[in-house]
Amino acid sequence: MSATSSAQKKTRVDVQLVQSEGKTYVLCRSEQRIEKDKAIREKQEQRLIADLEKLSKRVASGRLSEAKEVGEAIGRLKERYPRVARFYDISHDEEAKSLAYKKVEKKYEIAQQLDGTYLLKTDRTDISADEAWRIYTLLTRAEDAFRDMKSPLSERPIHHQKEHRVEAHIFFCVLAFHLLVAIEKTLLDQNVHTSWATIRETLKTHQVSTVVLPTANGRCLRIRMGSTPEPEVKELYERLRISEKVMTPVRWWSRSEK
Repeated sequence: MSATSSAQKKTRVDVQLVQSEGKTYVLCRSEQRIEKDKAIREKQEQRLIADLEKLSKRVASGRLSEAKEVGEAIGRLKERYPRVARFYDISHDEEAKSLAYKKVEKKYEIAQQLDGTYLLKTDRTDISADEAWRIYTLLTRAEDAFRDMKSPLSERPIHHQKEHRVEAHIFFCVLAFHLLVAIEKTLLDQNVHTSWATIRETLKTHQVSTVVLPTANGRCLRIRMGSTPEPEVKELYERLRISEKVMTPVRWWSRSEK
């Protein structure tokens, strides 16, 4: 079974479903993610080859000669570049003082074919491939929303040893998701097509800081206040009907840090 869906504008996802032994497996392939996976792999591959060349020169010059040391250096490169190191056979000839590496084309071709794909697994057998993918994207968005909100709300860390903590986590995930969707919907109603990720990136420029003013008597006046928002931030606030003054300045005295 196959289906095609759109998560965002200009994004196409093909899904295929297989059911076996009471489990449902859904293979998803995203056109947008294909290019992303390819770019990440190629960038890591360039860095791996550059580091292999450096290591090869060290071995050839004798600066790194013992087989154990060379093996450890190769191991570190494999840990640093796990996405692409598995496509290369790397060998060291201690007598010839040489390091050789060769791409395993068959493995690399398989990786290229899998670009943009990921596998979903569920014990639900009453849903279609398209429904499984939509539920997955919904859960992902809810988790992303919670991730963005948990620090400002001081809800970290969350420990899941107790049932009510699990329920609290789910509650905040759903609450955060509804809040972010409401923000996107408010802007969409004003013909502003954007995502929460873009909004969040824009709002990063508007911050709260503390000004410290030392005095002659050894004390410090501290003022906690919001910065002046950039024009694009002001426009967002206006569209969302939010005051650009994120907080009332707070002043307090403390001892000098000298």
